[in-house]
Amino acid sequence: MPLSGGSHKLATVYLCLGSNLGDREKSLAQALALLFQKAKLEKISSVYETEPVGYKEQPLFLNVVCQITTKQNPWELLRLAKAIEIRMGRAPSFPNAPRPIDIDILFYDNKVIKTQDLTIPHPRLAERAFVLIPLAEIASDLIHPELGKSVIELADKVKGRSEVWKWGNGTLGGLNVSTICGRTL
Repeated sequence: MPLSGGSHKLATVYLCLGSNLGDREKSLAQALALLFQKAKLEKISSVYETEPVGYKEQPLFLNVVCQITTKQNPWELLRLAKAIEIRMGRAPSFPNAPRPIDIDILFYDNKVIKTQDLTIPHPRLAERAFVLIPLAEIASDLIHPELGKSVIELADKVKGRSEVWKWGNGTLGGLNVSTICGRTL
């Protein structure tokens, strides 16, 4: 399985993927498949349908959170995520605009990074039910390195929980994760 990034050590990373334009389910599956070309998919949450945040006059989102391992450093991973977004048709727009795919880096190991281009942990993670609820499903005991609280503690207190619900049977029906990963997750 291809891992890039030279001699970097293997990092555990959590990503949130969202889509609210076109075939949302297919977009999530395609983005995961593209990510898998450069990283190993370890865990994936159920699929959640969520109300849009900020700009409300747009379609509902489908969101998943996944855990990957990668040898890419945080900036290489950010470039990969942005390249996938562009490849899948995301165009520059206004904040919180509708989009075919959105990929956010939530955590990269236990690193805290604050640069103009990249902030890890994701700066609004603790305010976002659509991130915390699926993240708690796969990493409830994960500790936020700046807040010192577990994901489940943050998820239990986050506003907007009623705007996040499992979609269908909670899986990407058209996505056979085992086929993409070569193993059962």
